[in-house]
Amino acid sequence: MSEPSPVQLPGAVSNDPTAPGRKEDHIELAFDSQVDHGTLDDRFDYEPLLAAHPATGSLPPINWGDHTMRAPLWVSSMTGGTEKAFTINHNLARAVGEFGLGMGLGSCRSLLYDDHRYRDFNVRPVAGSGVPIFGNLGAAQVQHLIDQGQLGMIPQLIDALDLDGLIVHVNPLQEWLQPEGDRFTVAPIVTIRTLIEELPELPLIVKEVGQGMGPASLRALLELPLLALDTAANGGTNFSKLELFRSDDLARSAYGGLVRAGHSATEMVRQINGLTMDDTLTVRCQNLIVSGGVQGFLDGYYLTEIATLPAIYGQASAFLRHAREDYDSLHRYVASQIRGLELAKAYLHPRR
Repeated sequence: MSEPSPVQLPGAVSNDPTAPGRKEDHIELAFDSQVDHGTLDDRFDYEPLLAAHPATGSLPPINWGDHTMRAPLWVSSMTGGTEKAFTINHNLARAVGEFGLGMGLGSCRSLLYDDHRYRDFNVRPVAGSGVPIFGNLGAAQVQHLIDQGQLGMIPQLIDALDLDGLIVHVNPLQEWLQPEGDRFTVAPIVTIRTLIEELPELPLIVKEVGQGMGPASLRALLELPLLALDTAANGGTNFSKLELFRSDDLARSAYGGLVRAGHSATEMVRQINGLTMDDTLTVRCQNLIVSGGVQGFLDGYYLTEIATLPAIYGQASAFLRHAREDYDSLHRYVASQIRGLELAKAYLHPRR
């Protein structure tokens, strides 16, 4: 008896060369692909029936000051003033321009007194004119400029680098633990209010540096006309802990517990949500950057979606890991994050 002829469906391709290998993969990998129900991500409802696969570039645009971002992803402030910083910052700026993101530079303090490392920070020619890029100074440095009557140096810095505004990082624990750190002589909120009064047209972002902020500090910032509040929560890169690594054994023993103080990004977003519902508070801050412990697009998507303020999310160490030498690695990382955001938006509904 002869073998029966294979069934041919109308319009079917007669030969699928990938089928045997694909099916073999499925057999071999099935046992390694079990998911423990205890590890399910309970932040989302997965709704597979309600959307087609999203088109590349389908994220809604985001208004950010004078610019429009194409994805809700912010390159958090990292570095400057070293030879490695030139490669890192220029790779990051290239990705920011290519994908339509936003970027904060590392501390620009050195440029106030010496232009030797100017090229490290001069990233506008790489990123292009269509994306937001912000300078960065510490609260202690801003207060020093106030005390010296030199606040005019800030607009000069912004103009020299063709930036869109300034980030002020508030870091009392880092400064205290840093061997060569500054000492705050004025409460940072007073410094920030004075800066706004003296330079009211300067777009301003205020952030911590890896500890986060409690509700009283958040309330004080929400009342100010900031472009954004950046959580810089505890859970990601913590600059207080970084400084302890630079200290001696006694300092690490005495102050080590301080690095565990602070607030997570999720806690801070929920605190801010509650504060925005407080009828006694006039919210003048326009946007939120959720950063600190944001490990990838699922964290970023969830936290920005549950936020009541218009929100984007920031990352530092993940970008740094891919930006140190190879732009191709950084390009692939950013592309995967944005594609993940598109998929999440199509199929995952955050549980609030």
